[in-house]
Formats: sequence, C-alpha cells, structure tokens
Amino acid sequence: MTEYKYIPGVCNIGPAEIQKRRQIGILWSIVSIALFVILFLLNLPTWTRLFIFLPTIVAFSGWYQAIFHFCAGYGNKGLYNVAKSVGKSDTVEQAEFRKIDKKKAQQILTLSIVSAAIVSIILYFI
Repeated sequence: MTEYKYIPGVCNIGPAEIQKRRQIGILWSIVSIALFVILFLLNLPTWTRLFIFLPTIVAFSGWYQAIFHFCAGYGNKGLYNVAKSVGKSDTVEQAEFRKIDKKKAQQILTLSIVSAAIVSIILYFI
C-alpha cells in the first residue's frame, strides 16, 4: 500500500480524496458523452455541441486531480488532506508552499480547460 504525504506542488491528497476525484472524472465523462449523444441524435444545430465544454472541464479536472494526486481547490485555499478520510483538511503553514500549490492548481485548471476545448472542437466537427 502506498503511503501518501504532503509534498508542495506534487501531492496534497490521499487515497480517499484521490478516489473521490476519480469518481468525479468518471461521472462527468459519462455526462459529457451522454450530452453529446443526445445533441447528435436530436440533430440539433452543430454549435450546440459546444455545450459539452463545461461538463468536459469538470471531467478532465477530476481525472487530472486523481492522476496528479493533487486537489486544485485545496491548492488554491492552502489546504491538504493526505489522510485516509474525505473532507478533513489541514492548513499549509509555509507561504512558499502555498505559492507552489497555487501554481500547481492553476496548471490543473489550465490543462482541464485546454483538454476540454480540444475535445469540444473535435466533437463540433463530427
């Protein structure tokens, strides 16, 4: 079993929080796929497929947070939770570590937005 410990900009969540992010990624991936199928089958105008952008951002955010073992929300708030439970967090005391965590949180957000944009554009042209 892997032991998780807080490492600034690298790991700020443990197994329970990682599982929660993975579940978010799965759920919102399903929502995104279902939305695309509905829009496609209803033969709505092509531009409506761009609505897939928002649920896809959430899906990618969940996946990236699970993969990187890093919660963007916690990173922005200066928190971490590497415990085995969900929802209990500790405060990052060092200002330098909070700055590193915020940078990682922004990277996850940017990666999620770019990934969702790419998927949305591809689906627009299908």
